[in-house]
Amino acid sequence: MTTSDISAGSLIREWRTRRRMSQLDLAMEADISQRHLSFVESGRAQPSREMVLHLAEQLSIPLRQRNQLLLAAGFAPSFSERPLSDATLAPAMAAVETVLKGHEPFPALAVDRHWNLVCANAAIGPFLADISSRPCSRRRSMCSGSACIRVAWRRASSTWRNGAHICWSASSTRTTQLAIRR
Repeated sequence: MTTSDISAGSLIREWRTRRRMSQLDLAMEADISQRHLSFVESGRAQPSREMVLHLAEQLSIPLRQRNQLLLAAGFAPSFSERPLSDATLAPAMAAVETVLKGHEPFPALAVDRHWNLVCANAAIGPFLADISSRPCSRRRSMCSGSACIRVAWRRASSTWRNGAHICWSASSTRTTQLAIRR
C-alpha cells in the first residue's frame, strides 16, 4: 500500500489507537469537537494542513510519519530528510561521537533506524573483529546487522570480568535494544 491508498483519517485513527486515546480525549487535547474529529477519521470532512499538523502534534507523531500523513491528506511534506553525512548534521554527529568516546573503555555503538552501524568507539573493535567471517545459519549465509551485533555482545558478555552484564531484548515490532547494566 502506498500513501495515496491510505486516507489521512485512517492514519489519524491508527495513531490515536496506538496512543490509546479515545476520540474524545484527542478532541479535548486538540481543542476541537469530537464530532469534527469523527468526521475527519471517517473521511466525511477533509482536514486543513494546519489541522493535520495540529493533530499530529497532539499525537506526538514522528516527523517522518507526519510527512506521510500530510501526503495522505493531499499536502506537500513539511519536514525534510537528510542523510547523516549531510554538512548540516555535522554538529549532531560530533555530539554522537563525543558520547561514544565518553563511554570508553567500555564498548558503545550508534545505529540508524534500520540497525546499520553508524559509528562506534574504539572499544567495540575486539567484539566485532571476526563477526563478518562467521556464518550464522546452516546455509552458511552471513549475519544480518542486528544478528551480528547480538553474537558479538553474547561473546563479549561471557568474557567480561568486571561485573557488567549485557541485556538483549527484541520486541514484537522487531525493534532491538541493547543495554549495558552494572
